[in-house]
Amino acid sequence: MQIRAGYHLEVDCTDITPMVLMLSVHPIEADRLVTPDRIRSAPQTILRPYRDGFGNICHRLTAQPGRLSLRADFVVEDDGLPDRVPHGARQHPVNELPDDVLQFLLASRYCETERLMPLAWEKFGSVPEGHARVQAVVDYVHQRIRFGYQHARNTRTAFEAHEEGVGVCRDYAHLAVALCRCLNIPARYVNGYLGDIGVPAVPDPMDFSAWFQVWLGGRWWTFDARHNKPRIGRILIAAGRDAADVAMITSFGQVKLARFDILTEEVTGEGVIARCG
Repeated sequence: MQIRAGYHLEVDCTDITPMVLMLSVHPIEADRLVTPDRIRSAPQTILRPYRDGFGNICHRLTAQPGRLSLRADFVVEDDGLPDRVPHGARQHPVNELPDDVLQFLLASRYCETERLMPLAWEKFGSVPEGHARVQAVVDYVHQRIRFGYQHARNTRTAFEAHEEGVGVCRDYAHLAVALCRCLNIPARYVNGYLGDIGVPAVPDPMDFSAWFQVWLGGRWWTFDARHNKPRIGRILIAAGRDAADVAMITSFGQVKLARFDILTEEVTGEGVIARCG
């Protein structure tokens, strides 16, 4: 199957404003692209790409005063299968973890493991290691937090999400990530596109989505504490320790978001593109 994804964002800048964008799909998705994922800006602006310390694709630019429009529209191939479930995947002892994975056991800005450590071991210490323990965390977070866009707050931490019991997808991900790290399971926060493919459509406007991944059996596996079931059609944009590492737009000056339209939908019928090569 094919999925069309993209966005149209507009921001108003008061002055000349340097920015960093993290809007391009992750390099691991490159082989899935049927059409290029290119950022188009208006007015036309020089975009300089680079890779950050987590391997995400970023673009630097300097916006002029006024409104800046950013667009992308691309198509990816998808196998149409739901997220794989790591049944039987081994949880590695800390001393066996790769050096670049070890950082995903540490506390971070929105995942304060110190405050959640006693809770994590009380709730999940007796659950078998590996997939069963991660799923127990996901079940708990899914039940603990009540979803609602009206509850969104970009300063909420994992501990605060647990105590307040409300949030959006980033809060589910932060709490699950923090609890997994408390249990010596490397966990990282990711964001990307996730449309209503294979599930009933919801009336809310489309948005980017956040979920998380854990390191089991020598690789990263996807989990989603908000939906708590395998989904079809994820497209990864960025991964990091928490939301602070994968900000969509980082501006070094005063900006106001004026437009935010996200597209993620299955391509059907005559819209399907024949892939060459």
